[in-house]
Amino acid sequence: MEIYDQLKAKYDAIGQDVNVHLSGLLHSKPITYWDYIHTDALLNLQIQRTTLPDEMVFIMYHQINELLFKMILWEIEQVADCQDLTTAFFAEKLNRISRYFDMLSSSFEIMGKGMEVAQYMKFRDTLTPASGFQSAQYRMIEFASTELINLIDIRFRATIDRNTPFSHAYDHLYWQAAGKDHKTGKKTTLIQLFEQRYMDDFIVFMQKYNTVNLWSKFKSLPEADKKDVTLVNAMRHYDHTVNVLWVMAHYNAAAKYLDSGEKSAEATGGSDWKKYMHPKYQKRIFFPELWSTEELENWGIDNLEGHKVLETV
Repeated sequence: MEIYDQLKAKYDAIGQDVNVHLSGLLHSKPITYWDYIHTDALLNLQIQRTTLPDEMVFIMYHQINELLFKMILWEIEQVADCQDLTTAFFAEKLNRISRYFDMLSSSFEIMGKGMEVAQYMKFRDTLTPASGFQSAQYRMIEFASTELINLIDIRFRATIDRNTPFSHAYDHLYWQAAGKDHKTGKKTTLIQLFEQRYMDDFIVFMQKYNTVNLWSKFKSLPEADKKDVTLVNAMRHYDHTVNVLWVMAHYNAAAKYLDSGEKSAEATGGSDWKKYMHPKYQKRIFFPELWSTEELENWGIDNLEGHKVLETV
């Protein structure tokens, strides 16, 4: 009866008759693992473009990445929406996110060692102009992690401020350079298709996270909280994991195939992938003020010795 009273209070609160809902339970089917996880639907999402077996590895690997990106965005959203943010809650969410990226980084061995070079160099021809560059969720992770100015191409940062229209800032994001023909300066098919599908969504997302991204949330904390060693280390670990370790794991996996000598070393999207991907060139840094001058100068070069864990702030 205690459970019944709780259920009645729950449904009374939304103007529903608890007895109708209980009656419905008489006709419901028991839940199963495959129904709950939607296993059949999930396992039918892998559709090859070629007859090469290792293409299936490539497809499933990237689908797993996208699921992990969704988990990361789910954790970031909880920080963004939290009205009474504590350092413990903040650090726990960052550590969860870092573990997801740790998994992403280590999983590149699946790509680096799990496909025959000859097969990859054949089926990749059918993927042009598609590219991992076109992962909308990864771009959203960037927008939700730091202030927009930290994602602007370093050549244009002096021209961007809080009053800059989002559409103008979008056109000067660091990754725009990878989507342009270096000879003509025109946007490639890669980025044109990407923007047709996602640009409006990106503008809305940028507006939402403009003041509630992870870096802004950290800077809004009381001064004492911003000196919390556990939180600062979690911030630094996340920044380094995403913008150095994960990027370099991706870079090294790509290098195995694109530098194999089998075909052109150009990425499917047509970008100068070595300069675009390597952190020492782009220096993508979410939380710049949490790093020393020396660490910033050596970003992506010496791997920051796995980045130092601070004992005091």
